[in-house]
Amino acid sequence: QVQLVESGGGLVQPGGSLRLSCAASGFTFSSYTMRWYRQAPGKERELVATITSTGDTIYANSIKGRFTISRDNVKATVYLQMNSLKPEDTAVYYCYAPYLPADRRSWGQGTQVIVSS
Repeated sequence: QVQLVESGGGLVQPGGSLRLSCAASGFTFSSYTMRWYRQAPGKERELVATITSTGDTIYANSIKGRFTISRDNVKATVYLQMNSLKPEDTAVYYCYAPYLPADRRSWGQGTQVIVSS
């Protein structure tokens, strides 16, 4: 079955950097668009970044210029490089494959990012 395993989160000071990873299995990773979402306490889940199967990228305005999404199809892994982190980036970050058949879509456990001094 589809599995998405996020990692790389942690506690970082404002202005710092983190690189999140999402290891995917159970589907033909290279054929699918991948997305990163985040959910802050008390808020709805928010789309952060998208990368298509051909490598095109789309970013939310809130993180544009600071975050970079990338993928390694050999490793079936999608990454989110986060620079110049702000306290408002604090959230649980999830990866997702939005165009899998509906009965195969699933969320991973997420990885917690805390930006605080």
